[in-house]
Amino acid sequence: MLILFAIISTILLIASVLPLSYSQHYMVRGGDFIRLQICYGALINLLLIFSYAIFVTSSIPLIVMIGINLFVLILQGYWIYPYCWFARHEVKNSGPQAEHSIRIMSANVLMSNHHSDALISLVKQHKPDLLITLESDLWWQNQLTALHNDYPYRIACPKDNRYGMHVFSKYKIIQSQICELVSDDIPSIHMLFENNAGLQMQGHFIHPEPPSPTEKDSSRERDSELIIVAKAVKNPIRPVIVAGDLNDVAWSRSTQLFMKLSGFLDPRKGRGFFNTFHADYFFMRWPLDHLFHSPGFSVKCIKRLAKYGSDHFALLTELVYEDAQQQSLTEKDEDTDEIAQDLKMNGVNKHQVPTFKVTRAFNGPCAYLHY
Repeated sequence: MLILFAIISTILLIASVLPLSYSQHYMVRGGDFIRLQICYGALINLLLIFSYAIFVTSSIPLIVMIGINLFVLILQGYWIYPYCWFARHEVKNSGPQAEHSIRIMSANVLMSNHHSDALISLVKQHKPDLLITLESDLWWQNQLTALHNDYPYRIACPKDNRYGMHVFSKYKIIQSQICELVSDDIPSIHMLFENNAGLQMQGHFIHPEPPSPTEKDSSRERDSELIIVAKAVKNPIRPVIVAGDLNDVAWSRSTQLFMKLSGFLDPRKGRGFFNTFHADYFFMRWPLDHLFHSPGFSVKCIKRLAKYGSDHFALLTELVYEDAQQQSLTEKDEDTDEIAQDLKMNGVNKHQVPTFKVTRAFNGPCAYLHY
């Protein structure tokens, strides 16, 4: 048993310490994803070691292993604590005024999932003002025509490589652009839209490639996209929302770097993890789908929706723009810009991200805008 405890403790320690580096190799960055699982594992291992020490025998190696597992718990707790329901809210709750409220639903549909009726049912039940679908191909585009009457403004980028993307909007889209910011055939959608009360807002919807043995050995492409979007939306001239499947977890170094660079806020902080992936395995879930926003928003609700056949749950967030005076709890460090420059790919920069400084309207409502 001592050998087993030692092996488990060593694995937990290595998996906890490796992600502290800024290495972009997928084996290192993979440690960001499983912080919750490591935390649970360390807690169980610690209880077993305690029980063994009390009821069987105590020894110096056991005390050392107790110390290792306590260290792992403290270290992992440092990263995940801000997302616990009892932590401090980063975004304040909305007041009774809701003139500029907006409901946003993002759903990675899983391209091979053909249970479109289940997703359409969720949309009709929760009635989001904006619906963003990820991994949506031409089949999904055809199925989602059932939503056209409710969403007169639409942007389509169907692809059969699991990086297709669609936007359905009840609000008037003034300008829009689909970009391949970092990698060919990996699109992102950027738009300027206006709510019914005349407030103009920006939306940036992204789905960068993940670091994994089946996709990219490095997180460099993903990190680059997050960095240039963060720099582009910093100090915005209007309310801005960034959402999508970032193929990254909320507490990773890359996502924290995005928040430091942009100054944007995360409505999940102090409200829960909202683990959206993997829908089929309760013991292997983490927050993979995100929504960040400029400081003027407050949050009315945020919830993970029911399963609809995908490997992701959909995420529903309702925000209210009331020019709230608040700032990020993630403070920018002196070396933040230098770290971002080291992690970013050469040849990509913030000027590739549309920010719509000049308003130019097209006539709507519209059919799909194809790019």
